[in-house]
Amino acid sequence: MKIFVATASTQDVEWAAEAGLADGVVVPIPLLRQAAAENDERSLLADLCEVAPIPICASVGSVNSSDIYRDGRDLAKISDQILVQIPLLEEAVPAIRRLRADGVRTVATLIYGTAQAVLAAKAGAFMVQVDVEQLDGIGEDGAAILQDVRAVFAAHAIGCDVAASMARNSTQFARCARAGADVVVVTTEVLRSLLLHPLTDRGVDQLLRDLSVHAHARATV
Repeated sequence: MKIFVATASTQDVEWAAEAGLADGVVVPIPLLRQAAAENDERSLLADLCEVAPIPICASVGSVNSSDIYRDGRDLAKISDQILVQIPLLEEAVPAIRRLRADGVRTVATLIYGTAQAVLAAKAGAFMVQVDVEQLDGIGEDGAAILQDVRAVFAAHAIGCDVAASMARNSTQFARCARAGADVVVVTTEVLRSLLLHPLTDRGVDQLLRDLSVHAHARATV
C-alpha cells in the first residue's frame, strides 16, 4: 500500500519523502492557489516535482470535455511525474479516454460508488479516488465501498489502482488499508499524527527513566 500526502508545500513533500513516508503527492486546488506565487501554479507544480521523484497529482480546472483534455495535456507537459486528476462527470469521460490514448495518466475523482469506479476505469483512468471522508460524512461506510471496488477490480482483472481520500485519523487509515486500498491519501498533519498513539508519551517517559537508571548505574561502577 502507498501513501500520498495532500499538500502544496515543498517543505512538506521534502520531509515526507526523505522520511520514506510518502509515495506520492495530491495537490488540492485550494492549497495550490493559496501557495502559488502570483498565480504561477505551473511553476509550483514543477517545483514539487523537483523535490522528490514521486507522482504528483494535479487537478484540471475545467468541467467541459475539450477544456479538460486541454488542461490535462498542459499539466502532463510539466513533468512525467504528473498524474492528472479529473472529476468523473459525463463530460469528462471522452477526455479521460483521449488522454489515455495520448499516454497521460489520469486519476478519476468524485468517485462515491462501485459503478462509477468501474466506468472510470473502463474509460481509461489510471487510478480512481474514492472519497471515503465524504461518504462517512453522510453516514455511508466509505471503507466498505472501497473494499467493494477493490473486489470488483480484482474479480475482473481491471488494471486500475484504487485510492482512498482522505483518511482523517488512524482508525480510518487502518480501515482503508484493510479494505485493500492501493493508495491512502492523508494530509501532512494526519501523517505526522499516525506516528503517535495515546500511549506514546507514557512510553517515552518510561524509556527516559530506564535510560537514566542505566546511566546512573554505569556512573557508580
